This record gives sequence, structure tokens and C-alpha cells, in this order.
Amino acid sequence: MENELAKQHTALFEQIKQVDSFGNEWWSARQLGKVLEYSEYRHFKPVVEKAKEACLNSAQKVSDHFEDFLEMVEIGSGAKRPMENGVKLSRYACYLIVQNADPSKEVVAQGQTYFAIQTRLQEIRQMDEYNQLSSEDEKRLFLRDEMKKHNIQLADAAKGAGVIEPIDYAIFQNHGYMGLYGGLDAKGIHKRKGLKKSENILDHMGSTELAANLFRATQTEEKLRRDNIKGKQKANQTHLEIGKKVRKTIEEIGGTMPENLPVAASIKKLEKAKEPKKLKDNK
Repeated sequence: MENELAKQHTALFEQIKQVDSFGNEWWSARQLGKVLEYSEYRHFKPVVEKAKEACLNSAQKVSDHFEDFLEMVEIGSGAKRPMENGVKLSRYACYLIVQNADPSKEVVAQGQTYFAIQTRLQEIRQMDEYNQLSSEDEKRLFLRDEMKKHNIQLADAAKGAGVIEPIDYAIFQNHGYMGLYGGLDAKGIHKRKGLKKSENILDHMGSTELAANLFRATQTEEKLRRDNIKGKQKANQTHLEIGKKVRKTIEEIGGTMPENLPVAASIKKLEKAKEPKKLKDNK
């Protein structure tokens, strides 16, 4: 029942998406407010304003994500009239809105997962460097490098939450894996994938699996910092929940569960092949 409800919410977010003549996607703030179960738009407007402030604080140009326009609103019997205070929202704007909406609403929780994942996907697609990549090997190298960077940031956020000792961080990481991999911890993933104990799980992931883990890491780091989470148990629970939400999103869009994705050859070979060749000493 819970999974069915999540699917309905995801479908709603997609159904109200609009595309302009230039192919840019956008959402109406008024429609999004209704989907997020705000009874009247005037109750939703403060959430939009908070999101604008968050956008400004993140060094983004507000006008790039929140555009005022004269919106045509149905008034019954198919008739429409222009309504002031309409706002066109980018996907990033929607993401900021659901982060500032009423967290007690189930649809808001689903929106947080949906827009967080989709926004990160869009960010990767928009990266000039990533768009120039054509082969699976190149995408793996790019995402593995991103994973290294974000794991450092995740470790720092976890440390701020109280996860300090190496053994505690290993437990913290396992909670993220268990959420994303349907209960499998690092040891279980090694066994499922047929990897040796000495082999790094991330080094044997294809681009799809790396992307899922990248979402897990970035969203956990952000939540630890945003909610100022303190305590090892709370940090572990947060990582577990984020992993579960990423997994649920994969399921909702019909993707393959990460534990069922094929094992890739070690990325170490690809990294070595990319290293500049040393000039031979002819002396």
C-alpha cells in the first residue's frame, strides 16, 4: 500500500510538469501547492518564499528558478481567468520547496525523494564534462571520481554528527548500503557480487550503480548538515533511510535493483590506462 501511494505521488509530480516552446521543463507553484496538499495557495506562498531565500543562500540566481507570470486558472465549466502571482518553477526550485514544506505530509516526503534524485540526475546531465562522455568506461571514471569527492564530504558530515572512530564510520556506511541494497551490508554485497574481501565495491560498479550510490551519499550528507543531526545512532538511521528512499525511487521508475546489476571489471585498470605514460629513459 505504501509503495502504491509513493507511485501515485511520483506520477502526480510528473503529470503537472509542463514544457515550454524551448523544451524547458517547469512546474506551476499553484499546481504544486495543490499536489502537496495545501488547501489554499495563500498558505503555500510562505513556503515558496522560504525556497527563494534558500536559492539565494546557495549562490543561485533566483530569477533562473522562480519566474513570475500571469497564470490562467480554471474557474469552473472549463472557463479560465488570468490570476496574478503565478510562479514558474524549475526542478531545482521544486526541490527547494519540498525541503521547506510541511514534513508531516506523506506527499512532501515523497516529493523530497523524487525531486532530490531527479535534480541530481539533471545536474549530472548538464555537466559539460559528463555530456561529452560517450563510452561506459568514461562515465564510470567520471562518476567514480565524483564518488570519491562526495565520500570525503560525507565523512566530514558524519564526523560532525558524532561518527568519529573508523569502526563507527564503517557501521555508518553499512547502514547506507543496507538501505540501498535491500538489507545487504558491505560483506553481503561482496558475497552477492562474488567479490574478494580485498576488492572495493565501488571499483566494480557500472555507471548506473555508481550514480545510485552517488545520490545516496550526496543526499545523506545534505540531510546530516541541514537537519543538524547529532549522535551515531541518528546518523546511521539517516543513512539507512536515505538508502531506502533511493532504492524506492529506482523501483518506482522500473530500474534494476543495485544488487542485481552486473559486476564491472576493476576501475583501477581504467584509471591506470588514463595515467600519462612515463617517458622512457634512453640514456
